[in-house]
Amino acid sequence: MADPLTEPMVSAARKNDPAALRAVYESLAPAVVGYFRSKGCEDPEALTQDVFLTVFSRISTVRGGAAGLRTFAFSVAHARVVDDHRRRERQPSPAPYDPQLDTRSSDSAEDTVLHSGLVAAQMLDGLTPGQREVLLLRIVADLSLEESAEIMGKTVNTVKQLQRRALLALREQIAGKEATEDGQHVQQPQ
Repeated sequence: MADPLTEPMVSAARKNDPAALRAVYESLAPAVVGYFRSKGCEDPEALTQDVFLTVFSRISTVRGGAAGLRTFAFSVAHARVVDDHRRRERQPSPAPYDPQLDTRSSDSAEDTVLHSGLVAAQMLDGLTPGQREVLLLRIVADLSLEESAEIMGKTVNTVKQLQRRALLALREQIAGKEATEDGQHVQQPQ
């Protein structure tokens, strides 16, 4: 098959003849797109347009007739392939998200509240009934010392003492739980 890119066509294209420029594009563009596709470029059509912008802006300086123009076009295309590969190396493509492969999970707000409520209930179970009652009235019901003492039928000083002892007992429970957890973390690597 004869080369559709002819010397007269290249001469006319050098003079910016629109029909000749179109003929040059139609002659070379399919091969340039194929070159980009074979090299695995992400957007071969866009790169082809970029090649021809460069070729047409410098066509008057190209020497060697049709063969020289073809060589120049593929030299520019090769440079775009190198640029494309370098750009992709600098910007890795994002991995697609597959929900079937994602094993991460987190508790819902409801689960967190229910769990913390169970932990709080377990901690309160470690208190005496009087200590538990004082904390519930003072913290949950947000009552004053006087109001709590009146409800419990105790003096204000007794309520203060029960509250102090309850908070100390809770602090000891928390410290004991943290020590147990720290001990487990230390023992795991062995």
